[in-house]
Amino acid sequence: MGQSTSKLVRWWINRSIDKSIGESPAGKPDWKIVDSPNWPDCVPEGKDVKIQETEAGIRFVRTPENRFKNLPEYPFEPHYALIDGLRMHYVDEGPKKGELVLMLHGQPTWSYLYRKMIPPLVAAGFRTIAADLIGMGRSDKPLDLSFHTYELHVQRLKKFIETLNLRDVTLFCQDWGGLMGLRIVGDQQDVFARVAAANTMLPIIPRGMNPFLVPNPVKINCELGDFVKPQVSSSARSVFISNFQKWILYALTAPNFMSSQVVNSMALNKLTPEVAAAYDAPYPSMIYKAAVRTFPSMIAAIEDQNASAWKALGKFRKPFLFLGGKRDLSGQGSEANQKRLTKHIPGAKGQHHERFDAGHFIQEDIGETLATKIIQFFEKNAAET
Repeated sequence: MGQSTSKLVRWWINRSIDKSIGESPAGKPDWKIVDSPNWPDCVPEGKDVKIQETEAGIRFVRTPENRFKNLPEYPFEPHYALIDGLRMHYVDEGPKKGELVLMLHGQPTWSYLYRKMIPPLVAAGFRTIAADLIGMGRSDKPLDLSFHTYELHVQRLKKFIETLNLRDVTLFCQDWGGLMGLRIVGDQQDVFARVAAANTMLPIIPRGMNPFLVPNPVKINCELGDFVKPQVSSSARSVFISNFQKWILYALTAPNFMSSQVVNSMALNKLTPEVAAAYDAPYPSMIYKAAVRTFPSMIAAIEDQNASAWKALGKFRKPFLFLGGKRDLSGQGSEANQKRLTKHIPGAKGQHHERFDAGHFIQEDIGETLATKIIQFFEKNAAET
């Protein structure tokens, strides 16, 4: 990747998070990471981008609306919630009094990933909400890399759920949407009626044992080209750590990081040029990409803060379903990960957990099938909730 781990340093622990953004719970440390003051000439930076600022001083950009016109299979009207002074976008389709499905995406995608799942769920009578995490999709995009930490994104999602007064939620979550969503289920079980997870996990790392390192400050590496599908030759933990470390570095430092390249490499169905452009639509230039660049690095700040949520999930008796992609190169869809969750969560007992010929972005590969499985999940468990 053009950089050695000897040149990396652990993120500086920032224990005085701005009150306007929010504090990490229970005094847990947060992390601060910054961009190099100047980007090199290889960065394809847009000109005349309007930078806005919240009352609390959070600087952000907002993707121009014309970037979202005529996206393939995405005719949905935008809705917004105000979270910490920032607009958080969500799709809200179907009857307002219908049973609720909340769908959370990961990195580097946005609610466009759910375009194949929304129509069948709406046709079946469900209210279907697909949120864009702050910094992604049609949501506002803070400029500071340090804005994007795992703990603070968890808290923002909790605020989103509270702002919309969502109750009796059936959660569908994948990738980082699951790392955050499962944490919130553990913390706030009363909000949720059911959970369907796909290609995701809830990590717990012993304190002081996190193996991941992050460059600080972040310097763009002009030698990095397009994203290349990772070569997985072993399931060994050391190989996973090495591959994910490379992914952290690539996302942070590649001068032309493109969401569509990642989806194209990690899903089985190859994207048409129009669909690829839709995945890239929220990010016209580097200034819009702080979140998609930083999310992989957030793993470096995860230790044991999920332990209480994991313990609570061990008592979660509401219906829990895991749907895995057999060809998920991230490992989150693996049979071992599926068993880890379904053996731990009591509500998984008796559910029809399945595995599919699909990649990491399982919604892209078999979105309509997943919608059918969720509808069946509702039908099977209607009396149990």
